[in-house]
Amino acid sequence: MRLIGYLENELHARTFADYLYVQGIENQVEFQKEDGWAVWIRDEDKLDPAAQLLTNFREHPQDPRYQTQGKSAAQLRVQEAKEDEAYRKKVRSRQQLFRPLSAYGFGPLTFALIALCVGVFLFSKFATDLEAIRGLFISEHAASHRDFSLMLPEVRRGQIWRLFTPAFIHLGFLHILFNMLWLRDLGSMIESRQGSRQLALLVLVIAACSDFGQYFASGPIFGGMSGVVYGLLGYIWIRGKFDPGSGFFLHPTTVNMMLIWLVLCYTGFLGPVANTAHVVGLVMGIAWGYLSSLRPH
Repeated sequence: MRLIGYLENELHARTFADYLYVQGIENQVEFQKEDGWAVWIRDEDKLDPAAQLLTNFREHPQDPRYQTQGKSAAQLRVQEAKEDEAYRKKVRSRQQLFRPLSAYGFGPLTFALIALCVGVFLFSKFATDLEAIRGLFISEHAASHRDFSLMLPEVRRGQIWRLFTPAFIHLGFLHILFNMLWLRDLGSMIESRQGSRQLALLVLVIAACSDFGQYFASGPIFGGMSGVVYGLLGYIWIRGKFDPGSGFFLHPTTVNMMLIWLVLCYTGFLGPVANTAHVVGLVMGIAWGYLSSLRPH
């Protein structure tokens, strides 16, 4: 969804939303305390025409055609409601399969990633049988991680998946619980705004880089989605900060809490933690979010 502008009057906002709907432009209006009623467009391909229509509406909000279109919108919504009801009786909808657990719903790729992590955790007998998942660690040779000529021997032989699969390994109940809760919220937010393909790209690149960073720092025995989680956090935080129209937003308290947790992990009081993966993921997410906010939309 993309923000095209604001209207001060709720009646005008609702009227304009109906007008856009009749024009085939799906939209949503939300009240924002400081700016008034925000108008969001679901289809980015229709961003420019919708913005032009908003400009025209602001110039002549009392034009009778807007009132007429409002009545047509009501009729269209009734018709669509009937069609949706008939469809739901025949097949199970995506919303039924992935019930919302947050304001952004539960994205299918996010669901798949969580299911994969849980599956690996169960297969390892709750992290008590690491031998069963040895093929998922980034390497099985602990002595090679600081020598560039020797590091990642399995990856060099074609086992590329080892760059990503450490993210799916979790070494305790609390470890996987908190990572999955954050992944559910952050992953679903990105998936709802930018789609599964963008989330997949973020997860793969951040996982590979954060995993390699942790491997270089401490060796191959580590795991967890937290490097990716910090990357998604950094991406959403900075993208929302420099591109408010992207629809991304994190409350400052949430960001501060995660940064404080990052520092606490370095104290050693929380046990062995993949700190390097956290930092690499966060830095990558911040950089990615900032650079993507500079692109024309």
